[in-house]
Order: sequence, then C-alpha cells, then structure tokens
Amino acid sequence: MKKIFFLLLIMLGVKAFGMKILIPMDESQTNHLKAYGIAYYIIEHGQTADWLLNYRGGSFMTDYDADVAAQCRIRNVSFKQISDGEANNILTEISRNDVNMERVPLEKAPKIAVYAPKTYKPWDDAVMLVLTYAEIPYTVVYDEEILNGELQKYDWLHLHHEDFTGQHGKFYAMYKNAAWYKNQVREYEALAAKMGYTKVSKLKLAVAKTIKAFVENGGFMFAMCSATDSFDIALAAENTDICHPMFDGDPVEPDCQNKLDFSKTFAFKDFKLEMNPNVYEYSDIDATRTRKVNQNDDFFTLFEFSAKWDPVPTMLCQNHVAVIDGFMGQTTSYNKNVLKSNVLIMGENKALNEARYIHGEIGKGTWTWYGGHDPADYTHYVGDPPTDLDAHPNSPGYRLILNNVLFPAAKKKKMKT
Repeated sequence: MKKIFFLLLIMLGVKAFGMKILIPMDESQTNHLKAYGIAYYIIEHGQTADWLLNYRGGSFMTDYDADVAAQCRIRNVSFKQISDGEANNILTEISRNDVNMERVPLEKAPKIAVYAPKTYKPWDDAVMLVLTYAEIPYTVVYDEEILNGELQKYDWLHLHHEDFTGQHGKFYAMYKNAAWYKNQVREYEALAAKMGYTKVSKLKLAVAKTIKAFVENGGFMFAMCSATDSFDIALAAENTDICHPMFDGDPVEPDCQNKLDFSKTFAFKDFKLEMNPNVYEYSDIDATRTRKVNQNDDFFTLFEFSAKWDPVPTMLCQNHVAVIDGFMGQTTSYNKNVLKSNVLIMGENKALNEARYIHGEIGKGTWTWYGGHDPADYTHYVGDPPTDLDAHPNSPGYRLILNNVLFPAAKKKKMKT
C-alpha cells in the first residue's frame, strides 16, 4: 500500500521527500548541452539547483521532482536519483578544504537577450544555436531596442557576430557585389538615419556605449568572434574617424591611430588598426592571420582556478575536459601582448602566445569574451549551413558558452573574484 501511495505521488508530480536528482557532467553525461537547459528549467520553475563545481565535471543537483526527471528523460539527459544521505556525502566531500570543489546555489533564472539583426545574414550564431538546442529562452534585440532603453529588462546579453566600427564587417573586398552585403549596408544606413545618426559608425558607437553602461550598472555581457575586438575598437575610436569612404562616404581622419583612447576599452590596449579597407581584419588584436598552426594541433587549455576562492572563473571554466579543440573566426584569438593587465585569461594556447577565453569586470558588472565563431565547426565559412548540435551534444567548446548563461543565476554571496 505504501509503495502504491509513493508511486501515485510521483505520478502527480509531487516531490519525493528525502531524495535528490544528480545530473552528472563528466564523460558519463549523454547530452551535456541539454543538461544546462534542465538546470535552467529547474530554476525557471522556482526550484533551487546546486552547481557542484569541479565535482564530476561540474554536476547539478536538486530536490527530486517527477517533472524534472521526466524532462531529463525527454531530453536524453543522464541523471541519477539519490538519497539525502548520498547527497550529504557528496556535499561533505565538496566542503573538504583539501579538494578543489565548491557548491554554488543557482536561484534565479536570468533574463537573456541576444543582440542580433532581425533580417538575414549568411552565417549563424553559435550562442543562438545552443540556446535554442538547450531549450533556454531568449529575446533578440538590436540597435533600436538597445538605444530605446530595453536592456534594463535583461540580466545577460550576448553580442552576435557583429562589427561595431561601422565598416560592415570589412567584407567589402570579398562581398561588395553580393546581394546580401548590399542589402545589409542599405538597412544599416536606413536604421542609422531613423535613429538620428549621420553614419552607421556613429550608430554602432552609441550602441556600444549603451552596452558598456549596461555592464557598468551590473549587467552580464558575453561576446564571441568579431563582436569582441570590434567593440573595444569602437570605444577607443570614439573621437576619431577610422572608416574609409566606401564605408561612410568620407576619408579617415589623419593620424587616427594615435588618437585612439585605450582608457575606454574593456580588454585591449596599444593595438594597431588594420587601415587597409580591403583586408578582412580590424587590428592586431586578433591573431587569425599571424598564427602558424594546423587544425590537428589547434587547441587551447582551460586554466584551473580555486573553486572556493575564485568561484566566478571556476564556474565559467566548468567542463569534462581541460583541453578544447580550437576553431576559427573572423576574430579567432587574442594577441596577449595587447591585453590589459586586469584581464583574466581563462583559456590560452601558450605556445602561440594567444588567449582564447577572457573575462573581466567593469563597474558592477562582468564581461566574458570567447574567440572564434563556432566551437563545433573549425572554419565555418560565410554561407555554410548551421551546425547540427544533435551531432555534438557533448561539445566542450559549446559548454563554455552555457557556463556563461548560468553564471548570473549563482547566489551572489558566493561571487568573489
């Protein structure tokens, strides 16, 4: 009779007292990417989940709930039902001073915005792909929404593959006759005029400054590929024109390189602009053209941080492997010689003197930048189809993106850097 009653409780979705769900994130996990979606689902529905840093690859644990268990089964996410006693043994192990582990409660689902154009672009965005795949809700915003003050609705902002300098991605040499490129230029110029700006570069600068204020006021910002270095370049070039006539109708300002203000940037200093408009590169921040490595030898290593004393970078680096396969992008990696001293490197290729995964604080908020375009596609050229993440459910490179998505949910008293 008791067994029947217990089964009825489970069928009705009632919590089973004295039980927990453990979602392992080591090599045993069938779908790492969807596991993050389960963690988000738990906190989105008012429950608390514990992020067990460095325990079996950064596992998740929560009170047993039949609905959560059902979601795991539906999404093919490995989980284990354990007793309170087993859970306490895990927490006791994690709390030991001689192990590099920590328990971080995840309490509130962050409201997520993705900065991306609403119209066609001939490439996809890794963050949008993985958020959709993991079933984590997000809202697409672009220049108009940002300049109209809508960022205040969100906790976390991702910057899509973007050019904040007003040079239209420096695609001119290769794609100036392509229909998509011509349409994009027309759309950007029309939007700039609608918002009261004489140039696209001025519109994008205003957007970059608004995003900077969002971070300074406590927002979480994540960006990849060209949205990272072009963002800093736009901020540094606030008071000088670095755009050639094919981009904005007038010449570059003389001696613009020496008029850059590096005090306004997030991550980079003393970089040199690429002033040839026919070269597909913004500056020497990016090492894409200078790095000498073949695909088989292209990788980067995650740093190991103290989970108890440095939980923020520890969260951002959770993974089931420490070495991540490299992947290319318009901005692939960062020349370490132009990094500011307060930038935290979380992933690097030491032999190439390049950083791939960096983090920092601005005001009350934080930013994290990740070099490359698609962690599961080494080159991913313009026009390539979107990556099918069903073929990459355990991608360590994509896990780094999702670490950033959950990071704002962490209980704030644990956030020490």
